[in-house]
Amino acid sequence: MSRLQLEIQQATGMLADLPSEQEFRRWAEAALPQRDGPVELVIRLVDEPESRRLNRDYRGKDSPTNVLSFPFEAPPEAPLPLLGDLVICVPTLVREAAEQGKTLPAHWAHLVVHGVLHLLGYDHLSDDEAQVMEEQERKILQDLHFSDPYQ
Repeated sequence: MSRLQLEIQQATGMLADLPSEQEFRRWAEAALPQRDGPVELVIRLVDEPESRRLNRDYRGKDSPTNVLSFPFEAPPEAPLPLLGDLVICVPTLVREAAEQGKTLPAHWAHLVVHGVLHLLGYDHLSDDEAQVMEEQERKILQDLHFSDPYQ
């Protein structure tokens, strides 16, 4: 496993049933390739107004979304171990889990893995990219003992 330095920022009013730092760490590490040295990741837990603002400002979509990924690209002359930031909208995640018939831990794990894969450069803009990314997600989640999130 990587040496993950994880910061969890709680900027949400929904504090009940949040995963533990250990769970966040386990899910994020499962998505990270083997590396030497530390890897830094920030996971910020937000409510819908902040998610909506960020989604509007950075993606041009005026609605909250489940997870946003902000990769960090260090200049070549100053390499830093920061992978980037994930912003997870807790009310959206909770609503989606109920609508999709998923347990909260399964949906949390999926969104953390999905977000980390985005930080690593995976995307789903085309069908081919989506297939590659979803296969990675399925494998990682299976290794974490969660079922296929796309069934």
